[in-house]
Amino acid sequence: MDAKTRPDTATKLRANGVERQFISGKSKVQALGPLDLTVRDGEFVCLVGPSGCGKSTFLRIVNGLLPPTAGTLDLWLDDGRAATSMVFQDYGVLPWKTVLANVRFGLDLAKVPRKEANARAADWIRRLGLAGFEKAYPATLSGGMRQRVAIARALAVQPQILLMDEPFAAVDAQMRVVLQEVLLKVWEEDRRTVIFVTHSLEEALVLGDRVVVVSARPGRVVADITVPFDRPRAGDLRGTPEFAALHQDVWDVLRDEVQASLAAGKEST
Repeated sequence: MDAKTRPDTATKLRANGVERQFISGKSKVQALGPLDLTVRDGEFVCLVGPSGCGKSTFLRIVNGLLPPTAGTLDLWLDDGRAATSMVFQDYGVLPWKTVLANVRFGLDLAKVPRKEANARAADWIRRLGLAGFEKAYPATLSGGMRQRVAIARALAVQPQILLMDEPFAAVDAQMRVVLQEVLLKVWEEDRRTVIFVTHSLEEALVLGDRVVVVSARPGRVVADITVPFDRPRAGDLRGTPEFAALHQDVWDVLRDEVQASLAAGKEST
């Protein structure tokens, strides 16, 4: 896209009327859109919405795994750096590779020299609290540790946009809080652009600069809420009256969409 059409120098992503249809036999399913969204460089944006509303589909479109059926998606990227990297709910680590080899995997695909790749992977292993486990295999790790491996692998390629699809949904409640704190600490260090899909409003409000509420399928943006809490965010934020009030405000919007999804029989993805 011509640089003159960029909304401003800080805009990293802009979706205009993005839609996605899936065809099954003779039927068409409108899974997403039209969806409009702008994300600025360095923003942490959380998407929440009922199951099956197209949040994950949107991430796959941003990541280039799916083309949109309609609409446009524009990314403004710096030369010489990976565009996007994605963290999935089910870890996605390779069981036959060690922690070091898993974290280095994207660098190997990019043909980064082995010495540099090892150094970068080791740095992210340390930053994610995995030092000492470089030679371990995923089967010997807890779920929380495997997800930290997946996050380290995604960040090792230095993506300009980090996409996270319910990355903490498979771990227990206590580990989820720990991983949120780990992610916040890492994000504070370089303020990378993040688009984070979650079903947890609490998680979205703890992590995000903005919470974008997506409607029942086909997903559209029905609310875009700025999270007013200062950074860095302390763990006791969840217990404040301000947090509870904002949580209720967002839930008032989201509840209508969840009820609409249930009424239409769209509980499953």
